[in-house]
Amino acid sequence: MDFSALQLQTTVAPHQFSGVAPVPLTDATMQERKDKLLARMAVEGYDALIIYADKEHGSNFEYLTGFIPRFEEGLLVLAKDGAATVILGNENLKMAAHSRIPVTLKHCPYFSLPNQPMDNEKPLEVLFAESGLGDMHRVGIVGWKMFTSGQVDNKQLFDLPWFIVDAIKNSLSAGAVSENAAHLFIDGDNGARTTNNANEIAHYEYGANLASNCILNAMNAVEPGMSEAALGTYLTAEGQYNTVVTIAATGQRFEKANLYPTHKPLQRGQPLSMTTGFKGGLSSRTGFVIASESELPDTQKDYLERVAKPYFAGVVTWLENIRIGMKGGEMYSLMESILPKEKYGWHLNPGHLSADEEWMSSPIYKHSTQTLKSGMILQIDIIPSVPGYTGTSAEESVALADVALQDEIKCAYPELWARIETRKRYLKDVLKIELSADVIPLSSAVAYLRPFFLAKDKAFTC
Repeated sequence: MDFSALQLQTTVAPHQFSGVAPVPLTDATMQERKDKLLARMAVEGYDALIIYADKEHGSNFEYLTGFIPRFEEGLLVLAKDGAATVILGNENLKMAAHSRIPVTLKHCPYFSLPNQPMDNEKPLEVLFAESGLGDMHRVGIVGWKMFTSGQVDNKQLFDLPWFIVDAIKNSLSAGAVSENAAHLFIDGDNGARTTNNANEIAHYEYGANLASNCILNAMNAVEPGMSEAALGTYLTAEGQYNTVVTIAATGQRFEKANLYPTHKPLQRGQPLSMTTGFKGGLSSRTGFVIASESELPDTQKDYLERVAKPYFAGVVTWLENIRIGMKGGEMYSLMESILPKEKYGWHLNPGHLSADEEWMSSPIYKHSTQTLKSGMILQIDIIPSVPGYTGTSAEESVALADVALQDEIKCAYPELWARIETRKRYLKDVLKIELSADVIPLSSAVAYLRPFFLAKDKAFTC
């Protein structure tokens, strides 16, 4: 792409959709999720999966049950015949009755908070025996992470507490196999969670839309003298759980290892980073608290040409070229051709999957043969890091959908489809981006980049 063709100019802001109600997952969707997973278990010969959850790492558990154990830990034992058992601590026992799939409840006070009652105490080995683990020959252990090391046996790396892994191994008969099976959920080629139906996309669009509203409101609120904390209030909404640490950081970040907004005032001329995320998507922006290029620091007078314009070109290229059936490695190479890592310093995946969590996994990496599929929800996540320069960011959420899935969304969720069409028109008519036919924007701020936060009417266009 010709960087010189990009313009920072007076531009109308994206339309914001307020009052959008969350879309619950249907019983049919929950049964479809279970069926997908059981089918993958059958292909790989698993007799059962043992799925772990805590507050930060509960998405695979929640995928089937519909809840996480909040401040406790929990396990879901799913047998190949579909029988499901939940093992819960003191304060989540009541949640078994609300599980989205039928479950048998077992109590493990070890999963409760420190010093709580240990009533009904049984060793985990006993609970596993009661769940039939001793008769199983191949058991998959699922935390939240699959490992992709080139140096070790990834199936023997576990991200569960050792007391649980140890109890599982002690419960299996001689010769039985236990291994990491998180790939059944999150692997880009065949993970059950990596593609979504129309109901799931509608469910997750709620959070993506919420995040983009927050980031647009925060950008509009930026003024010198306001505190990071005051700005941070714009990055929360409707009491929803944030899937990432909220960022409202000006000037030097991470002072005294702090990650959170403080009462430090925004100063004109300083860099500013803002990020918020909810289930379904994240929105992030980085730029300067200035109104024009003349206010850039003396050492960064070429910031637009050196960092911001090339980054925007990368985002545009990503949006115009991504397609269903594309190999992840092809997108990686395309980004390398537009934004060479040696010059622009990015090193993570230029795009990744999301859903209940901010980062599920990514099919986009060097030499990846994994294909991009209809139903994938992706975040545009390219992070330039050029020494001596402030960064830039316009991370947002989109989905890939073939004609059949688009028609299904249009029919089942006409209000959602109207929002999608409005976002697509904005990208085409205002930002002049020729969006890939397979892309449906889930947030309203896709590709909307204002590098100077005090120039509230100026954004990049093609």
